Amino acid sequence: MSWMEQSDTRSCVLLRLGDRRFALSADQVAELASPSRIFRFAHRTPEIEGVILRRGRVIPVCEIAERLTGKRLTQRRFYLIATNRHEASLDWVALPVSGECELIQADITPAGESDAPHVAGWLSHNGEVIELLNLKTLMPAAAPLPSQLQTGTPEVHV
Repeated sequence: MSWMEQSDTRSCVLLRLGDRRFALSADQVAELASPSRIFRFAHRTPEIEGVILRRGRVIPVCEIAERLTGKRLTQRRFYLIATNRHEASLDWVALPVSGECELIQADITPAGESDAPHVAGWLSHNGEVIELLNLKTLMPAAAPLPSQLQTGTPEVHV
């Protein structure tokens, strides 16, 4: 099968994390919001910085730049509010981005077996090869529901 037979055209949103650009499928993007106050709370999930309040929703802020680029974002221009399907629910997440976002039409080449789990595919835009992100692999794992926990002696942390 040739490259052209494997690719499919779809709308994508390009986002900037530091010096690099990445893409999300446009159907996963709810909105682009200016930075707002982050409410921080005690938790044990390092990827979650806290939450923002947006349109009556409590939305977790998930820092993905460090996992993708090796550096945390020092300046944030926007929050890209994305949706992530988790089993039967549709979760919202705020992704800090450091630059402008752009809506484009692009031919997507599916990820190969040797690609990292966060890569859903590849696209080319203005001479740059850009990773299409698989958001599910970048989000922290959801805590199991009580019905999913195995019975046994609970672990006590002191």
